[in-house]
Amino acid sequence: MDELITYAPDLGLGFLENVKLALVALVASLIIGTILVAMRVSPTPVMRAVGTIYVNVVRNTPLTLVLAFSALGLSDQLGLVFSGEPRTNSFWLVAMGLSLYTAAFVCEALRSGVNTVPLGQAEAARAIGLTFSQSLTMIILPQAFRAVVAPLGSVIIAMIKNTTVATAGGFLADAAAVMKETFDQTGASIPIFLGIVVAFMVLTMPIGFFTGWLSRRLAVAR
Repeated sequence: MDELITYAPDLGLGFLENVKLALVALVASLIIGTILVAMRVSPTPVMRAVGTIYVNVVRNTPLTLVLAFSALGLSDQLGLVFSGEPRTNSFWLVAMGLSLYTAAFVCEALRSGVNTVPLGQAEAARAIGLTFSQSLTMIILPQAFRAVVAPLGSVIIAMIKNTTVATAGGFLADAAAVMKETFDQTGASIPIFLGIVVAFMVLTMPIGFFTGWLSRRLAVAR
């Protein structure tokens, strides 16, 4: 129990960093995913091709490799630096990698929502003189978001759990070292692991219940 009390503050801070990472990645992935879905349904062949290639490549690449590429490729080889402080720089590198990875899944969820919008609405938008951008932002995307609340909730839950993979990119290494140090101490390691499980359940279960309720609330009979 003494070990648990000793290491609990460090693990608590590590978990809070996971929460911060999830919030940053949530906002960024929604923005990037929306841009990607606009590219995938664009009337311009080049944009459709770029969006399709990006989504297919990223979705089929392990997250560990994406994070390693962010840390080793972009930072070490190409010199991409967000901050002179190593921990802050690692945070933003991992946040970028996680956001770019999750955005591919957000894009596909939204694209399935776009496919639920009747084709006649897009044709009517063109008939009254709306451009592709106007019809997309004012007519198609609002309905697409409404149709995929539950799938987006699943993507968000998966993204929150994926923040634990951030240790592969060198972030939260201190928390990982603490867990390794206490692994042989049964009395401390078991409560720590159970506490982490409960903490992630507290984050993910309300999201699942809320998005399920919101999906039913916003459902449109067709």
